Amino acid sequence: MYIGVFGATGVIGSRVVAEAVRRGHPVRAFTTDRSRFPRDPGSVDWQVSDWRDEESIAAAIGGLDVVISAVNAGHGIEETIARADDFVVGAHAMVQALTRYPATRVLTVGGAGSLEVAPGRQLVDEPGFAENLPRDLGVPAEYYRVVSALRDALNVYRVSNRLWTYLSPSSGRIEPGERTGRFRIGGDQLLDTGGRDISAEDVAVALIDEAEVPRFIQRRITVGY
Repeated sequence: MYIGVFGATGVIGSRVVAEAVRRGHPVRAFTTDRSRFPRDPGSVDWQVSDWRDEESIAAAIGGLDVVISAVNAGHGIEETIARADDFVVGAHAMVQALTRYPATRVLTVGGAGSLEVAPGRQLVDEPGFAENLPRDLGVPAEYYRVVSALRDALNVYRVSNRLWTYLSPSSGRIEPGERTGRFRIGGDQLLDTGGRDISAEDVAVALIDEAEVPRFIQRRITVGY
């Protein structure tokens, strides 16, 4: 199975690349900055592509079976907030590019804010959501823009007819950690993780599991411990 990874130098994307290679899949890895290519690419085919541009995506993904998007809009919280709308632009670009490759699946990593805390009630819409973002971790109330944009990106996929899967973590953060291969998978409802954040390594496992054995096409899933 030929897998392409956008955001391949990021915290999640780099783990996705490693997990795919570990399982013996050929990988085409994309970044917007050539200077971020690793000195030793190993078996990975590294290319420059802009995940916000339909033509750039379409030119890059030919021949791939699965595209995994683990992009971020910026290199820090402030830049990500300023560029939050890029998540929606990128979703539209991906959907349009995939019209040329209708058999290619796309797996996208999104946010937790659009998960439901009760039927019809999403986390991002709860009273005080923005004010209760973790200030001790340097997350300002303005980060609501990012959470809202990631929800809008999910809705772009939902109204498309592409073979998409959207992964939302049930934890507040995804950070480097341990690859356990042990986690729960849910649907649109937020999982009670007891405040434990899922590792980027286990998110990568969940993504490559779904790439290998598609179970959630045209559905959103959540993962958590």
